[in-house]
Amino acid sequence: IGGEAIAASLQIAFPDAVITTVNDKKHVPYGTKSPSEVIRLTDTAIAPLLTMECDVIVLACNTATAYAIDYLRTKYPGQRFIGIEPMIKTAAHLTTAKKIAVFATTATLASDRYHGLKQKYAQDITVLEPDCSDWAYLIENNQINRSHIESVVNTACAEGADVIVLGCTHYHWIKELIESIARDRAIVIEPSQAIGARVRQLLE
Repeated sequence: IGGEAIAASLQIAFPDAVITTVNDKKHVPYGTKSPSEVIRLTDTAIAPLLTMECDVIVLACNTATAYAIDYLRTKYPGQRFIGIEPMIKTAAHLTTAKKIAVFATTATLASDRYHGLKQKYAQDITVLEPDCSDWAYLIENNQINRSHIESVVNTACAEGADVIVLGCTHYHWIKELIESIARDRAIVIEPSQAIGARVRQLLE
């Protein structure tokens, strides 16, 4: 359902567009799987979209982007892909405390792509990476535990983070909850608007 959050945002940005989603519910969450498995599952999941001649395919998953997008771009050179990555660059510009928190899956945090973002944009910034490993599963299955979310957010804020990066599209569904917990202590960012801008740039 992380992809559905992005699709809803894109439908607002492009009201006349036909937006199709695929939901690999059988295999989510991807964030606990190996890189090779993420590549295989992502390649299989997008197969229906490849036959539809989409103007652009958005990998609405940070983990799928981290491990599969380069593979897909090489395998399907005629198809335009847009990926989603944790907004480290934006957070680095926004933080005044020089400390941010990235809420993401285990796989995303372990990826070379994520570490490259930190190396490029956050060398002089402290990046907190709390354990959110079960969040995607809980959100996907409507079992979210508010007290657990509060504990993670409050700890990040208490440790001085003034920007919280949502590095998993599942977490977009609880953005308002996270904002309400972090109110007046940290701002919460996610890439929906940036993805819309990138789609528009490619289409034009």
